[in-house]
Amino acid sequence: MNKAFKTEVKLSSGQLQKLKQTIGVCRYVYNLYLSQSQSHYKTTGKFLSGYDFSKWLNNVHIKQNQQDMWIKDVSSKAVKQAIMNGEKAYKGFFKGTAKYPRFKKKRKQDVKAYFPKNNKTDWTVERHRVKIPTFGWVRLKEFGYVPCDAVVKSGTLSIKGDRAYVSVLCEAPSAYAISLKDGGIGIDLGIKSFAVFSDGREFKGINKSSRVKKLDNRLKREQRALSRKYESKKRGGEPATKGSNITKNLLRVQRLQQRLASIRKEYILSVVNAVVKTKPQYVVVEDLNVKGMMKNRHLSKSVAQQGFYTFKLWLSNLCRKHGIELRQVSKFFPSSKTCSLCGEVKQKMSLSERTYSCESCSFELDRDLNAAINLRYAKQYIVLT
Repeated sequence: MNKAFKTEVKLSSGQLQKLKQTIGVCRYVYNLYLSQSQSHYKTTGKFLSGYDFSKWLNNVHIKQNQQDMWIKDVSSKAVKQAIMNGEKAYKGFFKGTAKYPRFKKKRKQDVKAYFPKNNKTDWTVERHRVKIPTFGWVRLKEFGYVPCDAVVKSGTLSIKGDRAYVSVLCEAPSAYAISLKDGGIGIDLGIKSFAVFSDGREFKGINKSSRVKKLDNRLKREQRALSRKYESKKRGGEPATKGSNITKNLLRVQRLQQRLASIRKEYILSVVNAVVKTKPQYVVVEDLNVKGMMKNRHLSKSVAQQGFYTFKLWLSNLCRKHGIELRQVSKFFPSSKTCSLCGEVKQKMSLSERTYSCESCSFELDRDLNAAINLRYAKQYIVLT
């Protein structure tokens, strides 16, 4: 099986400048492909493939526009991969599996530079460094995270905030089996408590902690300051404060956003590891209607910050790796309205009722724990892994 490893790298000043130039070219070529695809479809009604665009870029566009010769200064493999990413985005839109592709912006920093393995010495991994094509040896910030004996097939370089990251795709050994225990675990996901297990364990929401709240407040202040600078710049007047710098303010916002994202992802990973360390025979989760929950303007921000999709993705990967069966119950399964003792189903139950009280057998239990127990013993489900 293939496994990806992502870690931070320490680049020299020359390597950092080269990475920014490569990412800038990839972003420019990606946006140019989208623009040409739009005009080509309007005039001919046909789809412009990435191969045809690559031929037009090298044989027509660059020769007619000598000022764009800087496209040739970076890795051609990274440029071709950016074109293929644009083609993939358009194909996804025509198939109906994705929205219409949008142009990439510099301040978003969502562009990655792709580097395949062309020679035997490319992507050689040592304990403290990795050899990247056209970049040479790059020092890793976390020693020993990427296995030295792994066979690296390809990798990408990216920038988030003011930090550079490398992601490598390795050929890892096949999944290993562990001794699983009899029985399973039902997991109820929510906003107040991120996850409640059927065995009684509860993981509170990380977004309500003082650490995240303090960073979130700092982020709001920096975003307000950045908004004032942009509004002043649009009006053509002086900056909001004397000596202000939009680029530095934007970098502070990106640092805080990256830090908050890292804290949330680390917490989700800890919950997933807690599930796997129990060694259950199966795990049952509910198919949440996240799209419908996002329509509630009072809960949309909290739902988005929880990261339910990331939790489900990482859980399915670890369950597949360890041979644990992952079950998914339908979104219409009344897990919160069903009594886990006698099976009686309530017709109405508001969100303000945090304790489940059964009218038939007088059984009382925490609402989320009751839902987790019902998920564990659900009879109708689909198997994801």
